[in-house]
Amino acid sequence: MERVRGIGGYFMRAADPAALGAWYRECLGLDVDEHGLWHQETGPTVFATFESGTDYFGSRAQHTMLNFRVRDLDAMLAQLRAKGADVAGETQDMEGVGRFGWVTDPEGNRVELWQPA
Repeated sequence: MERVRGIGGYFMRAADPAALGAWYRECLGLDVDEHGLWHQETGPTVFATFESGTDYFGSRAQHTMLNFRVRDLDAMLAQLRAKGADVAGETQDMEGVGRFGWVTDPEGNRVELWQPA
């Protein structure tokens, strides 16, 4: 059986694609080229499904949630707050998995930030 080898891309609709792309570059430090190509660091990726009624993604209109690995969750959340981003007040610790925090981008998409254990 042929198998996928990894995530090849994540595509988002936006009312203002240029402004949303700039937000991800300026607030999260996403280092992408003019075509959106990003050479990410090697590390784990989680693929998980959730019940359709979950509130974990924020709005129920949001069907998927992007999760970024970060080195230092507290530093990333502080950086986002300093830039005026909509950062959730709580974080979550999962023993053996890591720490999680959330930010909502300017288009209303909840994004998860994960500091692996």
